[in-house]
Amino acid sequence: MISIESIEFNPLGENTYILYDETKEAVIIDPGCNEDEEKEELDQLILSKGLTIKYLLNTHCHVDHVLGNYHVKEKYQVPLLIHELELPQLRAVKIYAPNYGFYEYQETEPDQFIDEGHQIKFGNSTLEIVFVPGHAPGHIAFYNLQENFCVGGDVLFLSSVGRSDLPGGDHKTLIKSIKEKIMVWPDDVKIHPGHGPVTTIGRERMYNPYIS
Repeated sequence: MISIESIEFNPLGENTYILYDETKEAVIIDPGCNEDEEKEELDQLILSKGLTIKYLLNTHCHVDHVLGNYHVKEKYQVPLLIHELELPQLRAVKIYAPNYGFYEYQETEPDQFIDEGHQIKFGNSTLEIVFVPGHAPGHIAFYNLQENFCVGGDVLFLSSVGRSDLPGGDHKTLIKSIKEKIMVWPDDVKIHPGHGPVTTIGRERMYNPYIS
């Protein structure tokens, strides 16, 4: 069974996720750790749980979700996996990161491209991938419907949805992704978003004004 740990990092309040199972193999999704203290917090959690990191995954490559990519890749010697359409977004971060106050950002390249239909395997567990563009061109989410959860990045939030006014964003595409790829799941599926608290499909089906 998959356990999910989350830590909120950086001034933009980004949720970084560590998923692991009984084998102690783990994946890190969207490391937003920027300051040394944040990197240390992530490392201490991994150490305290006795985890072995297998993959570094990005749902998408906006600055707040990739600040810790270099640290994780170098410290744990793991490959970075993203959707191919996110490569321009990732490479652009070094240009605009200082505008957000992230002056120490260190660039790193992906090692593998992943897309809908691929699976991420670690320990005894499997994550499926769903392609959900709109917030970003190559946005993907990671889910396991047997265990009723999705790590969704910046697509669906509690009573809200991801913004679509950043480069490569499109509101109609975002809503289409949500309705056709995510809202088809059962009500009890938990959504672990890139910002803010956990929600469920049922709660958003009933109350989210953007998708009613």
